[in-house]
Amino acid sequence: MNGRPVQLADAAGFLAGRYGGRARDVAELGGGDWSRAFCFRLDGRDLVARFGSYGEDFARDQEAMAFAGPDLPVPAVLETGRALGGAYAISERRFGVFLETLSASGWRRVLPALLRGLDTLRRRPSSGARGAAAAAGGPEGWRDCLRSGLVDRPGERVCGWAAILARSATLSELFAAAEREFSSLLDACPEIRHLVHGDLLNRNVLVAPDGSRLSAVFDWACSVWGDFLYEAAWFTFWAPWHPGLAAIDFRSVIRDHYRATGVGVPRFGERLRCYELHIGLTHLAYCAFAGRDREDDLWAVARRTREILGLAAG
Repeated sequence: MNGRPVQLADAAGFLAGRYGGRARDVAELGGGDWSRAFCFRLDGRDLVARFGSYGEDFARDQEAMAFAGPDLPVPAVLETGRALGGAYAISERRFGVFLETLSASGWRRVLPALLRGLDTLRRRPSSGARGAAAAAGGPEGWRDCLRSGLVDRPGERVCGWAAILARSATLSELFAAAEREFSSLLDACPEIRHLVHGDLLNRNVLVAPDGSRLSAVFDWACSVWGDFLYEAAWFTFWAPWHPGLAAIDFRSVIRDHYRATGVGVPRFGERLRCYELHIGLTHLAYCAFAGRDREDDLWAVARRTREILGLAAG
């Protein structure tokens, strides 16, 4: 996007031109790693405009509309295109509280709705849909998809991280140890194809204020087809960052839920540990790629990965 993030004035100018002056009340909502979002009103509707460098991310959000339902509310993407040196998308605006900001009592209230959403993801058929292989850029199968995420390929969106990690003996040794353990557990992971969102924190899920339902699940850029248990590992890995989540012991919650609903999860512990290590490894890579802006996050992820490996603090 011309080398700088889209600013409020840029977004307001684009929307004014795109809609002939009918766009009102343009305001910044915030930004993620790959895009920035702005809310506005158009002909009485509340909408969101997002701007980023990668149009394929918005295309995935459009594809995810096919998965929408009462327990998996996916905001409609109304249009996409090119703007301001990059890509843009216009979506419905949904309201609520971000999932990761909930207190322990808030998490307990939302758990039935969250578990229904996770069950909906697990039940989505993969027939005729983009598979994990396509989402990961070519490898075939779930295990290959996981392995692919640990390879530093020149020219990809996130690249160059391996050389950065290699500058630190502590980080490079940790990465090697975690990768060895991950590889030793990979055979426990079944070659199954369930819809995996892959990023259900980071301001990507909105919850109704009373906790009775999810009000939006968006940002499907990380979605793949694979083992539904990867979604659970996302919550168990990141729990220390979110006190409300940590307080409910999500590992026990999801294990008990599968038992109660008759969902067979063979080798539960090995699979969950494998996926936690994969999340740690990929985020060591990402934080190294992101550089100085993510240095604190890099070391926090390193500490969490060491915990999962059972290593003493280094």
